[in-house]
Amino acid sequence: MPRTTLALSAALTLAALAALTGCSGDPAPQPSKAPASAAAPEAAAPSATATAEPPTHVSIPSLGVDSDIMRLGLNPDRTVEVPPADKGMTTGWYTGSAVPGEPGAAVLIGHNDTRFGRAVFHDLRKIAKGADIVVRDGRGKNIHFEVTAHETVSKNAFPTARVYGRTTERALRLITCDGAFDAAGHPVDNLIVYAKRK
Repeated sequence: MPRTTLALSAALTLAALAALTGCSGDPAPQPSKAPASAAAPEAAAPSATATAEPPTHVSIPSLGVDSDIMRLGLNPDRTVEVPPADKGMTTGWYTGSAVPGEPGAAVLIGHNDTRFGRAVFHDLRKIAKGADIVVRDGRGKNIHFEVTAHETVSKNAFPTARVYGRTTERALRLITCDGAFDAAGHPVDNLIVYAKRK
């Protein structure tokens, strides 16, 4: 496997496994405590083309979600950024993932709750299979996705390859925190919603 692919895989492992450790309202996510041997995709480079427009807005009509989208990268410790706690009603697009609507897995991250209260993905666990998710790009074009599945997983067993891995589908993943809290007040699980372009 090429050295650049190995480096990207290692970065994505750490990033994905600790994607949302800051969901409880911390100013920044903490490093992952997951085992270093966790599986990783070979590569999950963004599939943006010269004509692809980054996302600017997302709505989920069945849940009343209506949110602007900010851009998220990686923290210095190689974990994925999350929206600041004071922007709990704003969703973030991980720029290391595909542009929504393009081939590949596009990843949107949002809080469930923050120290300021209820956040954008508070009701995400109620989403139904077949639900419509609408992502608007920078040109004002609406791209529709249909929910195919959702799951709650332990942050210590995050399905990195399934979420961030290479795919030929025009896929969308929504990620938030879920489950009980640990002794430090951090949710122990992630809720992942899987969708595909209609």
